[in-house]
Amino acid sequence: MLEALITSKTRLKLLLKFFLNSDTTAYLRSLEPEFAESTNAIRQELNRFEDAGLLTADKKGNKKVYHANTQHPLFPEINSLLLKYVGLDQVIDKVVNKLGELKKVYLVGELAKGKDSPLIDLWFVGEAIDKNYLLELVEKVEQVLERKIRYIIISTGELQEFLKSKPAKEVLLIWSKE
Repeated sequence: MLEALITSKTRLKLLLKFFLNSDTTAYLRSLEPEFAESTNAIRQELNRFEDAGLLTADKKGNKKVYHANTQHPLFPEINSLLLKYVGLDQVIDKVVNKLGELKKVYLVGELAKGKDSPLIDLWFVGEAIDKNYLLELVEKVEQVLERKIRYIIISTGELQEFLKSKPAKEVLLIWSKE
């Protein structure tokens, strides 16, 4: 769907990279192997986003490190659009709101790093979550999204250990009851 609106594959990859998880940072040369694109194509798109104020850059040594401008008026809308594109809005609507004592949901893995993936990795944090009902809902959402959902259920007490096990850029809080 989004590919019909945004015809540049490089532009779409950059949107996912920076606007799905606003903590993501990257520099030009690090994006080349990740995107399997030429540095020139990536540089052009980075410049467009920077000129539009959607990305900001900081100098770190001889590298120009880019990150999303979360203060840009379009940031919330772009983030929301990307959540819909990867299907996380449906996960939230159909799964999260009907599970009982759910406290938080985290996106981890490739999507949290801003890379498109056929797999959605989630951490459900809470107590007394109905595992059978969750499995039933996840199976339904997988059919609609045509993406596989892999999840674990952890207690609020276990959360800190899980957060320590992953770099901060690979964990994205996507829903919180608090």
